[in-house]
Amino acid sequence: MTTPLSDDLLADGFAEGDEACLNEAYRRWGALIFTIASRKLGDPEEAKDVTQQVFVGAWQGRKNFDRGRGSLKSWLVGITYKKTIDALERRSRHLRDQRAVAASSVPDDGVSHTATADMVVDHIVVVDELGQLPTSQQTVLRMAFYEDLTQAQIAERTGMPLGTVKSHTRRGMMRLKERLEVDSEAR
Repeated sequence: MTTPLSDDLLADGFAEGDEACLNEAYRRWGALIFTIASRKLGDPEEAKDVTQQVFVGAWQGRKNFDRGRGSLKSWLVGITYKKTIDALERRSRHLRDQRAVAASSVPDDGVSHTATADMVVDHIVVVDELGQLPTSQQTVLRMAFYEDLTQAQIAERTGMPLGTVKSHTRRGMMRLKERLEVDSEAR
């Protein structure tokens, strides 16, 4: 019978690319990661996907793991929270898109179908362009738009400096504005 690896040896092996350490990390903390994701998402199937994303993402980004900043377990839990937020944002976007399409198909008193269709197209263009921004700009703008957070709240939640949040907001908004101006000229 082999002696179980200490958390420190497991973390070292994981960071160095030892697949046995990846398997052991999953064995030790996979249920914890799944439980956190399941509680946040309320959907076991989606939680399974997030759990897989956490371990795949951690494995691919293992060079970024720094034992000086915390344990492997803590790092995996941090990734879980980020992946869970991403899943909730995807779900929210999907629901908004469905509502926009549904709203465009139902006659609305005083609003032409053309105007409603234009609103749906604008929404889809904004969602598409937002998805093409760098990840940091996407995160900041989604938190501002969809969660109605202030820049200070975004900085607190993400751990980014307030100036960085402001820069990401400004650059992201400029790119969205440029894209919408190009699209409106094309119509």
